[in-house]
Amino acid sequence: MAFTISSSAFTQGAEIPKQYTCEGADQSPALRWSGAPAGTKSFALIADDPDAPVGTWVHWVLYDLPGDATALPQGVPAQETVAGGATHGVNDFRKVGYGGPCPPPGKPHRYFFKLYALDAPTALKPRATKAEVL
Repeated sequence: MAFTISSSAFTQGAEIPKQYTCEGADQSPALRWSGAPAGTKSFALIADDPDAPVGTWVHWVLYDLPGDATALPQGVPAQETVAGGATHGVNDFRKVGYGGPCPPPGKPHRYFFKLYALDAPTALKPRATKAEVL
């Protein structure tokens, strides 16, 4: 089985609904995944926008999700530690938690939600950056 991630909030290639952006409630979307490799001990999630004018813009850094997790609910609280043991890093808005799409006018941007299956927890403290997690 392939390792996949999806959302009930939108489909691949579709526009992200307003409630998940800075123009709406700025809530994180619900995500689910399946097919994690055997031996997965934790997950790390990075959401970013490679089309930002300043280069790739990081919208979400979440790590040390338990290895048996298969989903995240909508509206994960923007706090350093999340129920279940996950830890939030800092996004490029310089905030903890999810920061939804907020592109300038013009060409549509693409947003990638990348889930990494890890063979051990990262042991990073809260507020790590994308670079530190990777």
